[in-house]
Amino acid sequence: MNLMVVYPGTFDPITNGHIDVIANAARIFGSLRIAVVQNSPKRLLFSAEERLDLVRRSLDEAGIARVEVELFDSLLVDYMKRIGAAVFVRGLRANSDFEYEFQMQLMNRRLAPGISGIYLMPAEHNMYLSSTIVKEIAYYGGDLSNIVQPCVVEALMRRGSRQTGGDR
Repeated sequence: MNLMVVYPGTFDPITNGHIDVIANAARIFGSLRIAVVQNSPKRLLFSAEERLDLVRRSLDEAGIARVEVELFDSLLVDYMKRIGAAVFVRGLRANSDFEYEFQMQLMNRRLAPGISGIYLMPAEHNMYLSSTIVKEIAYYGGDLSNIVQPCVVEALMRRGSRQTGGDR
């Protein structure tokens, strides 16, 4: 069976929680395509190209293979139809994630009934992680070593933190 599975997100930046979901999805499905949202209504710290590079480098640092990474700039269901994918993966951490993902799944099902979502949880020690929390820890100069890959730590430090006098 050659099932194309997509893990979409902004990954601004990619966290070890994302890495957990990616590793599990790649193990379950044999391969995975990570679709990095090019433009988003969210206020993003990194450009699309920087996020794409950080995802690729983080996967290398984590030793994860059989994963493709590319940018996309459309509705997820339109992107998936274009590449011939029928399944996407998303991570769930808490009830708030469930409520949001539930709403999105219902809308995606309305827009494209043949596309389904599968939801995976990261390991317990990564359940609290979000890109927003990572950016806040970086802003205040906190230790990021156990929550993101080294390339992300470097990228966040290049952006600067309040503690080091850099701009956010």
